Amino acid sequence: MNRLNNKVALITGASAGIGRATAKLFAAEGAKLVLGARRADELASLVAEIEAAGGQAVSLAGDVRSEDYAQALADLAIERYGRLDIAFNNAGTLGEAGPSTGVSAAGWNDTLAINLTGSFLGAKYQIPAMLKHGGGSLIFTSTFVGYSAAFPGVAAYAASKSGLIGLTQALAAEYGPQNVRVNAILPGAVDTDMYREMNDTPEKTAFVTGLHALKRVATPEEVARSVLYFASDDSSFVSGTASLIDGGLSINRT
Repeated sequence: MNRLNNKVALITGASAGIGRATAKLFAAEGAKLVLGARRADELASLVAEIEAAGGQAVSLAGDVRSEDYAQALADLAIERYGRLDIAFNNAGTLGEAGPSTGVSAAGWNDTLAINLTGSFLGAKYQIPAMLKHGGGSLIFTSTFVGYSAAFPGVAAYAASKSGLIGLTQALAAEYGPQNVRVNAILPGAVDTDMYREMNDTPEKTAFVTGLHALKRVATPEEVARSVLYFASDDSSFVSGTASLIDGGLSINRT
């Protein structure tokens, strides 16, 4: 416990799923939180839950596609807590799915804007905030599809998440000398609202579960513990990595 004591962490996509679980875990580990997502009501309920447990959190609803919003979140960390040590750029979308030649230009652009450009814009303002106090840890949510994109019908999603791996490596090389560590997590299937909406029959659920070597999907809390590793000093010599957290999905394709 208290691995993030006196640290300030910013999390996007915090209202549900991996982001919400990570926010609660970070708070339990002593971090002060700046939480972002589109849904203001869900953010407010999360802040209330964290505060009721003795933690500190503030939220700001908005759209990660907006550069003004990216700047506002980083500014909020400095204004409220005086520093920024950790940023978890987690907001994302599956986007428009289907055969690649049928994907609209608008659908393609929107998926990349949320998953890739939104994370870039976050980093653009988070890194300078971290540098004010000697560095920090930046974490992106990619996916196993970004590593092994042999899944049909999700071209925009795969491209955007693969791009995050490249962004991770570029930023790690560029800002490592200034003590900013940059890493990406690559989850497999995670039991979130989005997962349940996509896998709405027993047959679909059984198929996805069977893709994993562990023959189950992850809980958001399991993924959050991996995010905690990259956020904490436990990973003080780890940067530029894209870490598979996929229950063996990428090696078990039968």
